[in-house]
Amino acid sequence: MRFILTAISVLSSWMSFAQSDDYPDYRSKKDFFIRVREKDVRSDLASFTTAGIDESMGKLPLKTISLKELGTNILLFEGDNIKVVVKTIPFKPAEHKLGYYEENKYVLKIDAKPFYGNYSKMPQNSIASVTVTIDNDTVAIPPAAYADIYDPVFSYKDASGTQRSLNRVYRSADKRNIYIYLLNRTAGGTEVTWVIQDKKYLRRVLDFGFLK
Repeated sequence: MRFILTAISVLSSWMSFAQSDDYPDYRSKKDFFIRVREKDVRSDLASFTTAGIDESMGKLPLKTISLKELGTNILLFEGDNIKVVVKTIPFKPAEHKLGYYEENKYVLKIDAKPFYGNYSKMPQNSIASVTVTIDNDTVAIPPAAYADIYDPVFSYKDASGTQRSLNRVYRSADKRNIYIYLLNRTAGGTEVTWVIQDKKYLRRVLDFGFLK
């Protein structure tokens, strides 16, 4: 992932995230990379996240799990007795309480909470589920880990028209940790990593505003 993003943007000050002067930004920074305290997790994250680029020097790339299916509403990774499936569904505004700013011009909250993705715009899709299986054991991912993330971008087409993905599933060298990484390059950029440790959900790491 780094090889693509470095070419897109030089991050001289990634913490100064993009924000329009036209509306307030209510998004929380509590899940930012800079607030990760687990040393092993932080070291691994630095090897592939944009937010961790300043700490990436000398980091070896992690092993990736093969992408087996790439569709408009599904990502499926499988290999090494690991299976990860991320699915989306259309967002239905009528089923949610929307918090607007400036006469319905900007959507800043959904169900009374700020959201991540194409912030200020009406979402088109929401994450329906994140399913993880390791050695035939199902790892429960709490809905709160993805319920406020909208419009994930599963694929793009390169210059030749080939469909590709910027999303990855990584495995740590000691095989204890699994990292499910999604990247959205719109609206200043959003990246989320769900961390699985010893077959249990540990936390998420979420940064935004790093692309200008």
